[in-house]
Amino acid sequence: MTGSNCVPIKTEDDLNRSLFAPLPAETRCLLDGICALIDRTFPLPGRFRSTLPENVAELSRLLTSGRNERGLSYLGQPALLSAYLRYFLPWNLYRLCRLLSGLDITLAENDVVTDLGCGPFTFAAALWICRPCLRTVPLEFYCIDRSGPALEAGKKFFAALTGGTSPWKIHAIKGDIANHRTANYKFDGSQFDTGKKKQTALVCAVNVFNEMYGDISRSETSTIQRSAEKSIRILESYATASASVLIAEPGFPRCGELISHMRNVLLERGCRIVSPCPHDAACPFPGTGTQKKHGKERWCHFAFETMDAPAALHKLSRAAGLPKERAVLSFLFAGSKNIEQTVSSRTNTAPATSPCETTVRVISDSFPLPHNRYGRYCCSQHGLVLLTGEKNTIEKTVSGMLVNVIIEKSRTDPKSGALTAELH
Repeated sequence: MTGSNCVPIKTEDDLNRSLFAPLPAETRCLLDGICALIDRTFPLPGRFRSTLPENVAELSRLLTSGRNERGLSYLGQPALLSAYLRYFLPWNLYRLCRLLSGLDITLAENDVVTDLGCGPFTFAAALWICRPCLRTVPLEFYCIDRSGPALEAGKKFFAALTGGTSPWKIHAIKGDIANHRTANYKFDGSQFDTGKKKQTALVCAVNVFNEMYGDISRSETSTIQRSAEKSIRILESYATASASVLIAEPGFPRCGELISHMRNVLLERGCRIVSPCPHDAACPFPGTGTQKKHGKERWCHFAFETMDAPAALHKLSRAAGLPKERAVLSFLFAGSKNIEQTVSSRTNTAPATSPCETTVRVISDSFPLPHNRYGRYCCSQHGLVLLTGEKNTIEKTVSGMLVNVIIEKSRTDPKSGALTAELH
């Protein structure tokens, strides 16, 4: 993981773009048809149809508060697999399409993508839906999951999605990602069972590590740090020197902390953090929950409205008692230490003077401040920044945006201890 097939933000238009911009019309159209496509591809037995909302609610419980009851082969149960395909798969596709549309993932002909804990080929399907320029590019995917039924469902779903004419070659591999030698494939980062060396362009792990380590919400910080180190070792076992890495997890505090620790390990390895961080300095959002002078430490996560998600998916969500007006996630996209740097905050490592121009990534929701002002917390190379301004201005500066601001190191917010910047 010391080279790159990815490039950072390059233009002023990119610099001011939100990571989670509204989806293009074609992507929305494809997503709107996903629920019907799943119903056609996986006809629902009558005995499951009436209980589908209950099964969705039960699977949601097993993935959250009931983790200890879930077991490793939960998707081998027909009722739960059906609930996963109709609820979690579409929502995961939606989240990934919102994320991948704003990430500059560059894949070339015959590149290899390794998807750890792939489920029913969720990442490959999302990439196909939201990146039409890649649909005609021959790519090779190694999709690894411990659930055979999920892999079989992935084969059927991807074939139905693409009409069976995609040039993408997908290998479905049943195995434990922590053991990178499976029954039919040998992974050493560059060599597969064919004996032919292939250049891995991207290794991804979506909603994997929080499940691997159980209920990390109750874990100590030292345990999460060890889990982060183990996670990076797993990723490295599948990655060539030039591979980029994408990690995405649910956006709750301990997942944010896990990703922050993984970021530290990657930086120690000499990798470059491409997104969401606009810098390579210490993380201002480590998510440890530690009580500091100015309150608990915040965690890095992004929230966005789901108004453009499929109507049929919203309907099922309400029926299951799980309405979803917003989606939340934490993620990390890493590449080479040799990536060309064009964002000024990355290249400028000199100590800040007052005032100092820098680039910040907007993280939090907007919230009211005294004197009819509003604010959002942001990430910067100088630490936590409180972005302030009029209500309309702050609300238009949504979570995920990169913004050029001027901070004054002599002024800090008394409540949070953050540096402050005015947005006009």
